[in-house]
Amino acid sequence: MLNIFRIAGDLSHLASIFILLHTIWTRKSAKGISLKTNILYALVFVTRYLDLFYSYVSLYNTLMKIFFISSSIYTIFLLKKYTKNIGEYSDDFKIQYLIAPSFVLGLIFNHKMTITEVLWSFSLWLESICILPQLFMLQKSGEAELLTIHYIFALGLYRALYIPNWFYRYFAEGHLDKLALTTGIIQTLVYSDFFYVYYQKVIKNIGFNLPQ
Repeated sequence: MLNIFRIAGDLSHLASIFILLHTIWTRKSAKGISLKTNILYALVFVTRYLDLFYSYVSLYNTLMKIFFISSSIYTIFLLKKYTKNIGEYSDDFKIQYLIAPSFVLGLIFNHKMTITEVLWSFSLWLESICILPQLFMLQKSGEAELLTIHYIFALGLYRALYIPNWFYRYFAEGHLDKLALTTGIIQTLVYSDFFYVYYQKVIKNIGFNLPQ
């Protein structure tokens, strides 16, 4: 049965990646974009999709996993290339404070105590908070270019759309992943203040400016 929530979430995720890459390509700059957030996302995808080597669900599923891993690595390459041109580049969030507790939570809350399951759980906990370096950059600068905030919005919207997807799967398939649902809600809450500002300043066309 067609799951429109998952498809919409995946399309939003793809849109965020293409917006990000387009922003870097056209500006030839990494200004305003957090390299650390993208490193965390690459770590999320690599640890989550280890099953590429031994599990096949569908062609769609496989292609999406390969795309997410490869695009995250390519994004890091571009950001490292263009950060060399930015003297005022400020991306100093301590990501070890995000990685370490996510790994501990992955060890405690998982479906099975195996390497792949622990890393899959770790990836969920880490993804729920890995936008923080990017939001921290925005708060420090107090402003952002429109394409950058569209990228962040689409990235947050993708996970928010996965919440009704999980409820849909529960009623349609009798399956509810409480771990994925919990981390998805946490991730959406992390974005909640940004969503509000996005609505007020962008959708209402007031102009984007974050409170200091």
